[in-house]
Amino acid sequence: MIKIANAPCSWGALEFDLEGQSKGYAEVLTEMQTSGYVGTELGDWGFMPTDPQELQRVISEKGFWIPGAFVPVALAKEEAHSDGVEKALQVAKLLVEAGFENAFIVLADENGSIPERTQNAGRIVQGMGLSHEEWAVFANGANRIAKEVKEKYGLRTVFHHHCAGYVETEDEIDTLMKMTNPNLLGLCLDMGHCMFGGGDPVRVLKNHHSRIWHVHFKDYDPKVGAKSKLEKWDYFESVKQGVFCKLGEGAVDFTTISGMLKNSGYIGWIVVEQDVLPGMGSPLLCAEHNRKYLEKLGL
Repeated sequence: MIKIANAPCSWGALEFDLEGQSKGYAEVLTEMQTSGYVGTELGDWGFMPTDPQELQRVISEKGFWIPGAFVPVALAKEEAHSDGVEKALQVAKLLVEAGFENAFIVLADENGSIPERTQNAGRIVQGMGLSHEEWAVFANGANRIAKEVKEKYGLRTVFHHHCAGYVETEDEIDTLMKMTNPNLLGLCLDMGHCMFGGGDPVRVLKNHHSRIWHVHFKDYDPKVGAKSKLEKWDYFESVKQGVFCKLGEGAVDFTTISGMLKNSGYIGWIVVEQDVLPGMGSPLLCAEHNRKYLEKLGL
């Protein structure tokens, strides 16, 4: 059975060092619960309690589960890999000790830290990507982290492609999947990031169905995307302007995607993410809208 979660990023609690104040975890969890979700991702380290007993308590009292935890690592830098392993193991240890032994480590690039990729999110062209040698470093780092997490804590790892990072376009997703171990690393398919990066999430789902172990439902507003290209906005300005709109109001074909997931026997989690900057918008109203939209899809 597919279950529906949300994530702290829908309330502006992001991994980036940004101005503005997001709500605390207690209020976020309450709003998630009242809007009909049954789980949450962990969020950036320190947003939720980092004591396993306390984390288990605050999640279980809502009747929730944690299906995944986001871990950003600058994988293109070999010297960052050891710290990345430590960071992933720290998160995995917390999840396991808190009782969430089936959660995923949601590995990602250190998005927003690469000036050219951040400035040109949604309009990446040849010459802005990794060299063959850098791809090898990136893939080896992802494999290493996934292997150590699995061996030490038994958790699986999925890679989250993301605008403003080195794996944004559909070609870059394909390259990473080719260069990584399918027994170690799955794919977290994020519909909105896929479309903002110029890709087709339906095609990615078809091409990599066996690697898609975790799913993020995010919509994409093509009008905002077009204006982003025209005005040359960076990634954060695009988010501020609403490039990731409410579900059903953008270009993502959720009807087809939902049908494909059901027909394929997918029994994992769908995590709704509507990325907003801290203090931006009305997260509760958006969360309620998005849950009702998914109910119309039979989810």
